[in-house]
Amino acid sequence: MRRAQRPIRLVIADDEALFREALHLLLESKPDFKVVGLASDGVEAVALTRSLKPDVLLLDLAMPRLAGLEALRSIAEGSLPVRTILVTGTMTRGDALTALLRGAHGIVMKDAPPEVLFEGIRAVMKGQYFIQPETVSSLVSAIRESRREPSDAASRRFNLTPRELDVVKAVVEGHSNKDIARRLGVTEPTIKHHLTSIYDKVGVSTRLELALFAMHHDVVQRSTADS
Repeated sequence: MRRAQRPIRLVIADDEALFREALHLLLESKPDFKVVGLASDGVEAVALTRSLKPDVLLLDLAMPRLAGLEALRSIAEGSLPVRTILVTGTMTRGDALTALLRGAHGIVMKDAPPEVLFEGIRAVMKGQYFIQPETVSSLVSAIRESRREPSDAASRRFNLTPRELDVVKAVVEGHSNKDIARRLGVTEPTIKHHLTSIYDKVGVSTRLELALFAMHHDVVQRSTADS
């Protein structure tokens, strides 16, 4: 007999009591979710994340005592093993980029249908990044607006091989090392070797930084065209 999977443990951090409690009830209606803590400000959010060690933290951006972005910084500095999804009413493109670089795994707007949040929670638990499509478009626009050099110059400067470009494209699409290895017909250690080489060439240290770099320099577009 197959053992039932453990529910995803969540902490909700929002300063609006009505929204916080409504979200609590909504999530508890799903058998694969378990709310283990509620926080009304950023300080409580960090404290509960440290003490309860939830799988996922649902974090509002604008909160008293410690804003969402600062709470993200504290969580990152403490190396807390939690996947954070920002659940917020408004967000600038700059805030979204900062949140991702500080360790957020997802962004969901408060006016999104509940199913979008459910999908986001399940996605980040699989190691994926989850961002609403309209937010992705804004982020890509922000990155491209800040680009300082043409993609051809960037490609020559960083000297990525065709196979490395394939790996970068797959990372941007959110695939795991195992998935990339299967797609390219190689082993996972080979993919890890490619990623180490890519990180060294472009000067990043994480998959997210690589994805942002790729969008910034149109590497994704280039790899698609070259394939």
